[in-house]
Amino acid sequence: MQQLGWDWIDVILFTGDAFVDHPSFGTACIARYLEKAGYRVAVVPQPNWRDDLRDFRKLGAPRLYFAVNAGAMDSMVNHYTAAKRLRHDDAYTPEGKFGQRPDRAVTVYTKILKQLWPDVPVVIGGVEASLRRLTHYDYWDDRLMPSILVDSGADWLCYGMGERPMLELTRAIEAGRNRRQIEQIPQLAFLRTGRPATLQAEKRPRSAAEMPARPQPAGSAGEPLVLNSFERCCKDKRAFAENFHQIEIQANVLNAQTLIEPVGDGYVQVNPPYPPATTEEMDACWDLPFTKLPHPRYKGKRIPAYDMIKDSIITHRGCFGGCNFCTIAAHQGKFIQSRSEKSILDEVRRLAAMPEFHGNISDLGAPTANMYGMHGKNRELCAKCRRQSCLFPGPCPNLDRSHKRVLELYRQVDAVKGVRHSYIGSGVRYDLFLDEKGFIDETGKPYLRELMLKHTSGRLKVAPEHTEDKVLHYMGKPSFRLFERLRREFDVINRENGTHTELVPYFISSHPGCTLEDMRRLAANPCLKGIWMEQVQDFMPTPMTTSSVMFWSGLDPRTMKPVWTERDMLKKKQQKALFFKKK
Repeated sequence: MQQLGWDWIDVILFTGDAFVDHPSFGTACIARYLEKAGYRVAVVPQPNWRDDLRDFRKLGAPRLYFAVNAGAMDSMVNHYTAAKRLRHDDAYTPEGKFGQRPDRAVTVYTKILKQLWPDVPVVIGGVEASLRRLTHYDYWDDRLMPSILVDSGADWLCYGMGERPMLELTRAIEAGRNRRQIEQIPQLAFLRTGRPATLQAEKRPRSAAEMPARPQPAGSAGEPLVLNSFERCCKDKRAFAENFHQIEIQANVLNAQTLIEPVGDGYVQVNPPYPPATTEEMDACWDLPFTKLPHPRYKGKRIPAYDMIKDSIITHRGCFGGCNFCTIAAHQGKFIQSRSEKSILDEVRRLAAMPEFHGNISDLGAPTANMYGMHGKNRELCAKCRRQSCLFPGPCPNLDRSHKRVLELYRQVDAVKGVRHSYIGSGVRYDLFLDEKGFIDETGKPYLRELMLKHTSGRLKVAPEHTEDKVLHYMGKPSFRLFERLRREFDVINRENGTHTELVPYFISSHPGCTLEDMRRLAANPCLKGIWMEQVQDFMPTPMTTSSVMFWSGLDPRTMKPVWTERDMLKKKQQKALFFKKK
């Protein structure tokens, strides 16, 4: 501040991560985006919450508001394993040191700021707040919890990818807009007492208990959708499953409705999101002047998460895969938002010019690397669609699955001076180019061949997740027969080119619907013979996923039919152990 000559700050942002000025970190994206709009932004990374709170006091109060996030991960996922054991390191902290952020960091930071500066607004966001914006199952306390707005006391919650709503909110607060005007901003959630204005009757009820007990369907996208109350969900697991089904639908449509969830003597309102970002809007985010380096305060200390992404390039946002255990669509959206080739290539050239770059791009991708540029053939049909996934239970016939554009992008990146290799470290959906009969079009085999021969470092990692169709149904994943076809095509390409690229599959144990016998069948599946078998993850229920709702309620929210779930920790451990034949 002294070097810049600042005597005030507009926005002070507190985060649970070390500060890295890289577009892979949400804190840097929001700070740079607001800075470009002319606002003065300060970041306080990993403040000490256990001493006299000097880190929270050092910059005083901002002119407009405080902003809070837990970092790039939910703090509870960051701290605990699926077995609820404490982790010993933290990839988002210098030298991987553990214990530099509290459990439930958003709530802890917000309460401290409200204690110190009760009249200054606090806006929460990031993954932890975004996925806890409504009633959710908390695996670590093994109970339902209300919206994080209730426990934290924050004024506003910005969910999803927050550049556009945060800029609009900042301008609204600066302009002195009243509460009702701010409540019209898309992609915001907030807690209010009383009854929402859209449901006003002649006599105002005194509590949320008098509101409709079950989700009320609305006639159009302009009308609010009233969910079961938090209290009802706590008493009735079916009500919680009903809520989630409605929430999931609204998270996967282009024209979503406002969601209203009664809680206590008030309600949480979640406004519909902004439309998917255009290519120009995406480019504007990545054209910001990121240094792509950790802050100099760390004086050369290693930040493990930065080491993983420092030479990576993000090509797009969103995922239409719709896996039931995944939170990507709930946070980034279902619709793919791609950067232009020019923006990507400009970033590659800047990366290649950095003295620390050694010629290898570690990852050219996104949540699902080969979804770059993909969309529906008829956009009007997409606008009406209510499917959670464009790929399950079968690929949507309106989906353009051609890999022509992404193949051309790979070739242009590899042609940039200074780039020796561009690897695809992100996940790849093989059901985008393959079905049980073979490749779906003329771009399928060229894509797999190029992926194997030029964009992997000897091992191609894919995620069939399980071998048993019953379990895969509950996961929202395609049949294992598709992986069997992939292996045959994989072996053909290896033979044709005299290469020895390995196929490494990922699996999940103890997912809802998965029994010990299912894991025995997985371990004995003949298609896995001769494959490097090391990647298995014990299912961890995280907020705002279909699988977590199944785990807690014992119901599939899509059908309301019962789902058997292994909840015993010892038996969950046995399922994972069965994956390794030697054990």
